[in-house]
Amino acid sequence: MIPRYSREQMLAVWSEENKFQKWLDVEIAALEAWAKTGAVPQEAVRAVKERAVIDVAKIQDIEKITHHDVIAFVEQVSETVGEQGRYIHLGLTSSDVLDTAFALILKEAGGILLQTTDALAAALKEQALRHKATPMIGRTHGVHAEPVTFGFKCAGWYREVLRTRKRIETGIEEINVGKISGAVGTYSNVPPEIEGYVCAKLGLQPELFSTQIISRDRHAAYLAALGIAAGTAERIALQIRLLQQTELGEAAEPFRKGQKGSSAMPHKRNPILSERICGLARVVRNNVGAALENMALWHERDISHSSAERIIFPESTLLLDYILHILTGIVRDLDVSAETMEQNLQRSEGLVFSQAVLTALVRKGLSRKEAYELVQRNAFSARAGGKQFAEVLAADPDVRKHLSAGEIASCCDLRVFLAGIERLFDKLPS
Repeated sequence: MIPRYSREQMLAVWSEENKFQKWLDVEIAALEAWAKTGAVPQEAVRAVKERAVIDVAKIQDIEKITHHDVIAFVEQVSETVGEQGRYIHLGLTSSDVLDTAFALILKEAGGILLQTTDALAAALKEQALRHKATPMIGRTHGVHAEPVTFGFKCAGWYREVLRTRKRIETGIEEINVGKISGAVGTYSNVPPEIEGYVCAKLGLQPELFSTQIISRDRHAAYLAALGIAAGTAERIALQIRLLQQTELGEAAEPFRKGQKGSSAMPHKRNPILSERICGLARVVRNNVGAALENMALWHERDISHSSAERIIFPESTLLLDYILHILTGIVRDLDVSAETMEQNLQRSEGLVFSQAVLTALVRKGLSRKEAYELVQRNAFSARAGGKQFAEVLAADPDVRKHLSAGEIASCCDLRVFLAGIERLFDKLPS
């Protein structure tokens, strides 16, 4: 991965050192299980635990000859152990080690993603509570619709991030399995109790009815959760980009001391971080397609999935971790202009209360068609004349036949309109 878009903690998860250590953890657990059956001497287990040393460079040199990474690993580690090293990899096939260790790595990466998701959720909740009564215009099709509050908008994002966290948890549960069942999953050279011991020690569940590999529907589900999480991050970042447009100016991502917006135009303050999130999220989502393609393999296994997985899983977890991290910073330090929100809300001259007037007229006995046409006529008149909607309504005798001046004012009262949002915040989940 490009270091620009990677954080150290997640990079360490995908390091060669961590990968080979996870392989060794699986091999040692298998040796312990064999020793319990009496098939391997306890002396061999002790020797491997005490003497085994991982030399990444030497493994890579051996692989240049063997063209097989697991064989290269077993040869290198066995050499450091000595005679007792012959028991390493006893009865196993490469995928027993690869897939079981891969599950451990994906769990580790998933745990980091849960932490970054929690940080984002906390930042969103804080903004939601801070601005629960900060009114702004809600937009549909990019056009003024009805009033909301900025806190209401943030609360919606917060709820979505909570769902994202749950999906990531479910994805981790999906891949929380190991297999030590041999070349085609039939336990022909390794009994089921070896698998049971290994998985229990490593905190995994045994995969039932595996082939040579763990079925890739599990990995696809994991990556799909990450793809949806990236989609959520992009949705929030896109909203911030839109709010930062000059014509809106309602919110802007933080602009640090010394930061420059444009090499040519010193006045520019561009939403570069939000744009970066939108771009990187597309990469994560596209990787989901490759994970789905990896599900269909020849017979009990081929390795067409393997090369793709070496890219899409490190890349997706690294990128999503980075995306969630920088989005948390944006949300936490977001520059919110309540004054501009209020100004933009007032630009419609009260037209945003048209549905409230429509509803009031229907309740007075008008048909919906009659009420709609009456309200629409006055709305268009107010827009054309640059007048307050409530004033135009109050001057129309057809409206006044049904609504008093007080009732019209009540329909166009922002405080009454936003009362429902206040009640919603009582249900904001922790």
